[in-house]
Amino acid sequence: MTSPLRLVVFDCDGTLIDSQHMIVAAMNHAFDAHGLDNLPREKVLSIVGLSLDEAIHALVPQVDPALRSRVTESYKGAFFELRRRKDLAEPLFPGVREALDALAARDGTVLGIATGKSQRGLAHALETHGLRDYFVTLQTADDAPSKPHPEMLRRAMNDTGAGPADTVLIGDTSYDMEMARAAGAHALGVDWGYHAPAMLQAAGAARVLGSFDGLAPALDAIWPARKDRHAAAGGA
Repeated sequence: MTSPLRLVVFDCDGTLIDSQHMIVAAMNHAFDAHGLDNLPREKVLSIVGLSLDEAIHALVPQVDPALRSRVTESYKGAFFELRRRKDLAEPLFPGVREALDALAARDGTVLGIATGKSQRGLAHALETHGLRDYFVTLQTADDAPSKPHPEMLRRAMNDTGAGPADTVLIGDTSYDMEMARAAGAHALGVDWGYHAPAMLQAAGAARVLGSFDGLAPALDAIWPARKDRHAAAGGA
């Protein structure tokens, strides 16, 4: 009997790529451009994972929609310009490439991304690090409602034919965990991103990884258990 297709979907910012310095710098530029006070770094990073419009709304809910829209556009422009600064590079987190290589070598496993980035921003990040060929489905804030809405993950499953029980979402925020739970998929958190491990666990993470070395054992703990359940159901 052929094993079901297994889909591993990654968040991008805070999970694969360390973009915190760029995000904070771009947000400060956008706020400065419109006379808004800069926010604490922790506050800005707390909204990473949301689509940009949702993130700006969460940071400055008191300002009128027209101003929020202008801040959003200023952020996009600042982010584009700041990419040229070498001191604000977006490096991969340790172990990313090795983890992707190991997953790509697994039979019946395909990889995807679900991110609050735009398609343009995601394409630039993947091309910069030579990661594009690892992923068969790319879901962004351009294509679906912001996390934690499950549509991005549902689209990834639809693209690949994987079912919710055969899908794992890996991310660093509670928005990721809530998205996976809403889609009926499994969720694994990582502790090197922008939300604390306790928040990830409360939002539904099966476990929180301390490094990419723990990814393979975490996946093996999910999938053999599912295989046993399928076998038991078939024999009933």
